[in-house]
Amino acid sequence: MTDVLVTAADLATFMKTNPTVVIDTRAPESYAAGHIPGAVNVHEIFTYLATSTPEGMSELKHKFAEAFAKAGLTGKETAVVYEQSMNSGFGQSCRGYYILAFLGYPSAKVLHGGLDAWKADGLPLSTEAPSPAMGGFAIDPAAGDILIDARQMLEAVGDPKIVLLDVRDVDEWIGDSSSPYGKDFCPRKGRIPGAVWLEWYRMMKPTADGPRFKSKDEILAECATVGITPASTVYLYCFKGARASNTFVALKNAGVKDVRMYFGSWNEWSRDPSLPIEEGLPLAAAKAA
Repeated sequence: MTDVLVTAADLATFMKTNPTVVIDTRAPESYAAGHIPGAVNVHEIFTYLATSTPEGMSELKHKFAEAFAKAGLTGKETAVVYEQSMNSGFGQSCRGYYILAFLGYPSAKVLHGGLDAWKADGLPLSTEAPSPAMGGFAIDPAAGDILIDARQMLEAVGDPKIVLLDVRDVDEWIGDSSSPYGKDFCPRKGRIPGAVWLEWYRMMKPTADGPRFKSKDEILAECATVGITPASTVYLYCFKGARASNTFVALKNAGVKDVRMYFGSWNEWSRDPSLPIEEGLPLAAAKAA
């Protein structure tokens, strides 16, 4: 694995000698009940819904540049993002990492295994909320290339040079549900035409201490089942960019060079009736049936 992922033990050591801002993405009540000492709660990393209009992208940039500045990030610190466990928060810690990468923040990591890994190592918790000094850092416009909008996603439909990868849960993939928040949360069910499917859970495997990312070779083996190689250009999507962020980290760790995300994902795509969808069972499965 690359150094995007940091173990709890390594983080505890790293924090002693390196400028670090630890970011807890969980709900405020969970944060208040106990968190990594010094961690700052930024729950909107998980809850914020983005649209891929120019106005939506501008809002995304400035909202999170401000949120991370309030958390104390100046560009000199390493940002370490965590959730409860790697499968309990729909990939929200990786969503935090992805947003930081989108802004061009120079050093960011994900706590591998989340707070559960921290507790499993017997490391301390705190209920005290810090009051960090206001930070601030420059947004790098070039870093935004990892995010694509609805227009770019539409242009990629049918393009053999690009793999559209849907990582949602199976009931969303087959069009039985519109979201992880309820069957009819969005107006349309289905998937983006031509997409292939790898459920985000498949990037991880169970361990005695909870879910962890698979090895590079294991992830590439999963990718090979849908035609993805390290040389592929991959456009990811899920519902709002959290589960796809988990897969983004997995694929980048495994050496897939060109991975980008349609951050608006199904929440945006399904609400625009001008955008095409596939419904029901995927065509290949329907023919086999």
